[in-house]
Amino acid sequence: MLFSSSLLAIVGAGEEDKTYVYDINSLAILDTIDTIPNIKGLCAFSPSLEGCFLALPASISKGSVLLYNVMDRHLHCEIDAHRSPLAAIALSSNGIYIATASEQGTIIRVHLVSEATKSYSFRRGTYPSTIFSLSFGPSMQLPDILVGTSSSGSVHAFSLGFSIYQRSKRSGSFLGSIIPDSVTDALDPAHHDVLHNAAPAGVKSYAVIRKVDKVADTSTSEIVACRATISIISYNGYFQEYNLSVNSQNEFVWSLEREFKLLAVITDDSTSS
Repeated sequence: MLFSSSLLAIVGAGEEDKTYVYDINSLAILDTIDTIPNIKGLCAFSPSLEGCFLALPASISKGSVLLYNVMDRHLHCEIDAHRSPLAAIALSSNGIYIATASEQGTIIRVHLVSEATKSYSFRRGTYPSTIFSLSFGPSMQLPDILVGTSSSGSVHAFSLGFSIYQRSKRSGSFLGSIIPDSVTDALDPAHHDVLHNAAPAGVKSYAVIRKVDKVADTSTSEIVACRATISIISYNGYFQEYNLSVNSQNEFVWSLEREFKLLAVITDDSTSS
């Protein structure tokens, strides 16, 4: 669902090769998008009125992604992101970035949606691994944070550049801060950190960045760090919540805030009631 609007997209709805866009006020079908058979139900939304996009797989043989402009109801572009079929996709909430991972699982790529150009490409690891989830933090202002979970049991975090944020403060407009005249000159490598053994290897897990707080220098008001709250749910029944701090030198610090077994909580509640 697109929470900033009255639109709802349903992937499949009984048909593996169709996606339906509804007006939830009237339940009228606004559009039907023909897609490839999407057995995994892969899709991503950006719930911004200024960048309201729906992302869907565009090929069963390679990692192409289709981007659909939901507000204007037309195809925005198609991006050839990987050689192997897609395993995970995510859109930043402001519709600026799309992140993708293939079934190979060694490379995660981030593209600028407006230009359909590759902004970042970084290696998750040397050996193939299944990417279970990708998630951007709430995008109020740059820098952005991306996290992903994999079958290795690790959580990967990527900081998409304090240097871009510093450029944005010198820009006369928000759009100019994120799409400079020379994209390749402005985009710096994403910085990567790994939290090992967050879940047992092979156990499916999903991570979501619930919020991101900006930490400013009290004397200059410059943003010097980000503090993200990350929730992780594993298919073995565990819930974890971490705080992740990333400073302007792209140094990462993880701290486990809480952890509990969901099944035990449910059992206790049932017994008490």
